Amino acid sequence: MSACHCRVLQPNDLKLIEETCKRTPKPNLCLQLLKGDPRAPSADIAGLALILVDVIQAKANEAEKTIKQLLKQGGNKKALSECAVDYKRILILDIPEATRAVRGDPKFADDAVSDCAVEADICENRFNGKSPLTHVNNGMRDVANVARAIIRILL
Repeated sequence: MSACHCRVLQPNDLKLIEETCKRTPKPNLCLQLLKGDPRAPSADIAGLALILVDVIQAKANEAEKTIKQLLKQGGNKKALSECAVDYKRILILDIPEATRAVRGDPKFADDAVSDCAVEADICENRFNGKSPLTHVNNGMRDVANVARAIIRILL
C-alpha cells in the first residue's frame, strides 16, 4: 500500500484564506484562486498577496499571447499594438515592483498592482466599446483589485 503525499486542507488552513478573501471586492474569485494554489494553506497574508501577483503575471502573459493571435488575424492593429505595450509594462515594471514590495514596503506593491488594473482599463478603452480583449482586461482588473485589497491589509 502506498502512502499518499497529498496535503489535505484542514479547516484551520482555510481560515486565513477565507477571512482574507472576505475583505476583498470579489471574495468568490479570491477563494477560487487561493484555494487552487498549493502554497496558500501555509501562506501568511503577504504570501497570499504574492500568489495573486503570480496570477496577475500569468494573466498578463495570457493577454500577450491573445494580442499576438489577434494581430495575426488582422484586428485593430493600432489598438492591439498599444495594448501589447500596456501588458508589457505590467510584466516588466509592475509585477517585479509588486513582488519586491509586498514584504518590503507594501505601499509600493499597492501602487504597482493598482497600475495593473489601470493598464487593463486603458487597453479596454482603446477599442471604443468594441474590444476583442474585454474578457482578458476584465480578468486582469478583477484579480488586480483582489490582490490590491489583500496588500492593503499589510499597510
